[in-house]
Amino acid sequence: MTISLNISRINGHDYVDLGLSSGLKWATCNVGAEKPEDYGDYFAWGETRIKREYTKSNSNTYGEKMKDISGNGEYDVARKQWGGTWRMPTEEEFEELKYNCLWEWMNQHGIRGYKVTGINGNSIFLPAAGYRIGSSLICAGDYGYYWSSSPNSDD
Repeated sequence: MTISLNISRINGHDYVDLGLSSGLKWATCNVGAEKPEDYGDYFAWGETRIKREYTKSNSNTYGEKMKDISGNGEYDVARKQWGGTWRMPTEEEFEELKYNCLWEWMNQHGIRGYKVTGINGNSIFLPAAGYRIGSSLICAGDYGYYWSSSPNSDD
């Protein structure tokens, strides 16, 4: 099953309008991915480079008191990697996506994830890309974990 999109581009990367009240447009794939079902690259929160290992001890931001990083090219991987007006969504924007769209667990080209359909019928696909701990990939194909630009209130 392929998701139909009304796609536009910014700085060479595709986005879709899901009809959300914020007006936010969502990327059609993850940073580092070439198509929606690709996992893309993995990044520690607030970091813009790929690592061989992901640990607390090699994190540049773990334990740091930080404000929202959306649009800050030093910490926002979407802005750093894709440029232009690209930025990570805030926690509030993720909440809007979560509560105002229809989420359907599915396979797209053999990859499991969620088809997220907005109120206007347009959709994106969020692959179950898992996460990295140390040098291991954990839960790929079973869960999708996505960063917002908002720091976690917990450590």
